[in-house]
Amino acid sequence: MTLTQLSAFVLTARLGSVKDAAAALNVSEPAVSQALAALRQHLGDQLITRDGAGMKVTPAGARLLPIASHMVALGAEAQAAVRVAQGLPTQLRLVTSSVIAEFIAAPLADAFAGRFGHQVEASAGVAASTEMPVLVANRLADMALGPAAADPGLVSEPVFRYKMVAVASPRVRPRGGPRSWPWLVDPSGVDPGSETSLLLRRLGVPEPRVRVFPNQTAAWAAAADGDGVAPGVAHLVSHQVRRGALRPVETAATPMEATWYATTLPRDTRPDVAGSLRRFLGTPEAMQLMREPRGGVPPSRFRPPVYVTIWS
Repeated sequence: MTLTQLSAFVLTARLGSVKDAAAALNVSEPAVSQALAALRQHLGDQLITRDGAGMKVTPAGARLLPIASHMVALGAEAQAAVRVAQGLPTQLRLVTSSVIAEFIAAPLADAFAGRFGHQVEASAGVAASTEMPVLVANRLADMALGPAAADPGLVSEPVFRYKMVAVASPRVRPRGGPRSWPWLVDPSGVDPGSETSLLLRRLGVPEPRVRVFPNQTAAWAAAADGDGVAPGVAHLVSHQVRRGALRPVETAATPMEATWYATTLPRDTRPDVAGSLRRFLGTPEAMQLMREPRGGVPPSRFRPPVYVTIWS
């Protein structure tokens, strides 16, 4: 029995599918399936079985789950302790929404590393809203930035309020109502817990009217070309509006108030680096970076390297 196998089991059980576990870990579905198969053989129980479209934990799996979660967390703590003893940089592991990853995560992490006082090795990964609390709770991430988490064992604190708007090409006037418009979204548009999805639901937009792009920049570019209407964070798209590439489109649901939250373990159990980052997020420097990021990740590689590995 290995931490690799336990990690695969915990994430599959918490997220409800091998596919979602593989996406959260940035590995292939066969890798997760093989890890589960090895753990099942070792323990002599199925642990998780298919139940219709989802997964169901067996009685033995239910007993194993909290123990496995604790063991995975202890594994992360052990790795961190060894790094400290070796004098290696402190690790900061973030998971964020796709928009934060594209525009904000890199400059925010760089600024924090400069303020932290000693070397920080920051890494970030894009995660769905359902994946974020699972990764933080099992200490596979130090902090999540994005929607609030409903997990009572975690702390979600508001860090930045913003508005969602809809934009389109100044040359195009969408016909009919929002339900009939072509909507151009970044990957968060297929995450049911995202603000983008919430906006589309409020407007009653059917799934066939939604096109998903690799990142927000690509969706805005398509909107500027006249291909449809794109949701966006108002202050991040404002520069394209100011230069006339896009214009705001009025809808019954926009502008829509929204908030980014920092989700961590409770204060007495969170890693020191997470506590320091949480304090940094309240500074004027961090607020300015979230409002007007100085840099970002190029659209071709907007998804930063995911730091979690379960297969070597």
